[in-house]
Order: sequence, then C-alpha cells, then structure tokens
Amino acid sequence: QVQLVESGGGSVQTGGSLRLSCAAPAFVFRRYVMGWFRQAPGKERDFVAGIAFSGGGTDYAESVKGRFTISRDNAKNTVYLQMNSLISEDTAVYYCAADRWGGATMTSGGIDYWGNGTLVTVSS
Repeated sequence: QVQLVESGGGSVQTGGSLRLSCAAPAFVFRRYVMGWFRQAPGKERDFVAGIAFSGGGTDYAESVKGRFTISRDNAKNTVYLQMNSLISEDTAVYYCAADRWGGATMTSGGIDYWGNGTLVTVSS
C-alpha cells in the first residue's frame, strides 16, 4: 500500500499563509510527477499545482498563480505547497497526488496515488 502523507493544513485568516507538505516513498518520488489537488464542499476535485520529477517543470491553476508555489526536496522525498495571500475561496481539502506518466499539468484521471487529504480553512 503506497502512502502519500500530507501535513500542514489548518485554519488561517484571509491574507495569511500556510505550507503543505507531502512525504512519499522514494520509488514514487523519484519517478512520478507530484502535485496537489483540492476539493471544496459540494465541488469536484480540482488541480492546483504540479511539479515534474526533475523539478524543472511546474504548472498551476489560474486561480492560484502568483500566490502558490510548489517545490520538491529530493533528499527528503517531500513536495511542498507554499500558499500565500490566502482567500476564502481557497478553503478546501487539499490532496497530494502522484502521476507516473503525465506532465506537470495533472488531471485527476491520471493519478496513480492519492494522499488522504488535509483541510485548509480560510476565514475573514
């Protein structure tokens, strides 16, 4: 059973920041595109950000460009999502994801492994 373990969620006020972390097994981290999706109540799970296994390619949803940054630490087998200037619309459960064959622009149908999710709540 492959586990992607997320951490770093929580509650923050509008304009605040959070950093999410996702630890993956080495065999996944070194070969898979890693990324983040989010799902708000009553909505579909949407792509947020992705990063290629080489770290050279990234992509973001339009709604988070300029505010979120995805990065990966190859020594720690961990991918991060730095979220700044948070707004209420960012409130969701955030899921770490791994895709063996896709690119940094990830689609939910191509995901091989999911984390269990971590809740981010942004309030005014």
